[in-house]
Amino acid sequence: MNSNGGTVSQVVQAWGRVLRGQRPLLSIEITRECPLRCPGCYAYEPGHLGAAGSLTQLGDFKGDALVEKALELVRRHRPVFLSIVGGEPLVRYRELEILLPQLDAMGVEVQLVTSAVRPIPLAWKDLPNLHLVVSIDGLQPEHDKRRAPATYDRILKHIAGHSLIVHCTVTRQQAQRVGYLESFAAFWSAREEVRKIWFSLYTPQQGEQSEERLAPPDRAQVVAELARIRQNFSKVDIPPGVLETYLRPPASPDECIFAQMTACYSADLATRITPCQFGGRPVCSECGCMASAGLASIARLKVAGFIPIAGIYSASRKIGERFAGL
Repeated sequence: MNSNGGTVSQVVQAWGRVLRGQRPLLSIEITRECPLRCPGCYAYEPGHLGAAGSLTQLGDFKGDALVEKALELVRRHRPVFLSIVGGEPLVRYRELEILLPQLDAMGVEVQLVTSAVRPIPLAWKDLPNLHLVVSIDGLQPEHDKRRAPATYDRILKHIAGHSLIVHCTVTRQQAQRVGYLESFAAFWSAREEVRKIWFSLYTPQQGEQSEERLAPPDRAQVVAELARIRQNFSKVDIPPGVLETYLRPPASPDECIFAQMTACYSADLATRITPCQFGGRPVCSECGCMASAGLASIARLKVAGFIPIAGIYSASRKIGERFAGL
């Protein structure tokens, strides 16, 4: 957000959308294509889209058709915040060079999540409503193995001249190495291009038994470590409520305000992703989504000391759905 006034304004706008039965947050998988094949990537799991199959089975758009269809979705939902993910969004960088300035002119806050596998156009740094997020899976040896061809060397070359957020999803392999996350924070804090560092926790799917999945002791250890790291590195941006919610996530999509407020579309710009951006059957009790945790921590606050904000939101949503039905 650009200012405190902007933040308040967007909160008011978002609540107004809720009262009209709308979802004020929008997430779009802009393409089904990605040159990476990262272990644990939820987007390419067979059950990601439920009965619709996998992301690779969907059709997607290119050129003017993609720009027009994406703008159509934005106009229909009128979100206060749009997340553009993939696939790899930079596969469609030509279309994004047309789309992003138009979204900026519409006043839509846009978060674009990329691996930085290809150069990020420098003109994008002049878009005040654009927030670049680069996903990085740990320190260079592990990241380069998991995310080639989006290696550290490429990332450092492609982010030059930008101001961006680095995002790391913590896995069990990282949690089991003493000081690993602190070393990660130290490396990226030293980069002038990085203005914030975010940490999420790996969110598994039902029945998953993978090396990435955190065990309960791992989770507690990671939260304690992140609390220390936050004190030592000013760029590490993790509100206290987020860490607390990592230990006690919303128990189901019905209790997750982020899931309820966000409309998620896959690459054909018609297929809805449910119950949240992870799709499939996520284990909500092990959710590590930073956005979900952030909204949940706010929802657990109480107005006048005794009325939970979550209750007010739930009532607003029901009223909005009823009026929308009428």
